[in-house]
Amino acid sequence: MTRVWQWNRPVTVREVLEDLQQERSIAYTTVMTVMDNLHQKGWVRREAEGRAYRYTAVSTRAAYSAALMNEAWSTSDNPAAALVAFFGMMSAEQREALRDAVRIVQPAEPEGSGDAPETAGSPAAPPDAGGDSAAPGTEPGR
Repeated sequence: MTRVWQWNRPVTVREVLEDLQQERSIAYTTVMTVMDNLHQKGWVRREAEGRAYRYTAVSTRAAYSAALMNEAWSTSDNPAAALVAFFGMMSAEQREALRDAVRIVQPAEPEGSGDAPETAGSPAAPPDAGGDSAAPGTEPGR
């Protein structure tokens, strides 16, 4: 998946194989099996091109990461404590990125609203991360 996400275009098994072989020895059939497994799990879609397939990511890496974080947080018996511990592990840059993200998904209060109580309803939905629905809980193969 790393290659598919990095290249952000349809890829063939041969392209992924050649790139992986720069790092280690790996068989064509191994890469083909992993790509087929990713297709079977719904991580990539594929289109026939001659005798080969071109594979395209169904979801972005960001959407996958978000789904993993949501799954981990929602399975905690104390979500608030889990968030505090998670924030404590973050670097200053990561905390600033978190503040920026909260500003994006949390609408600013209108001028002059003062200490008015919040209105009922659900929080603003995050902008589309470019991917489809939530990802499975296991990291896809590379």
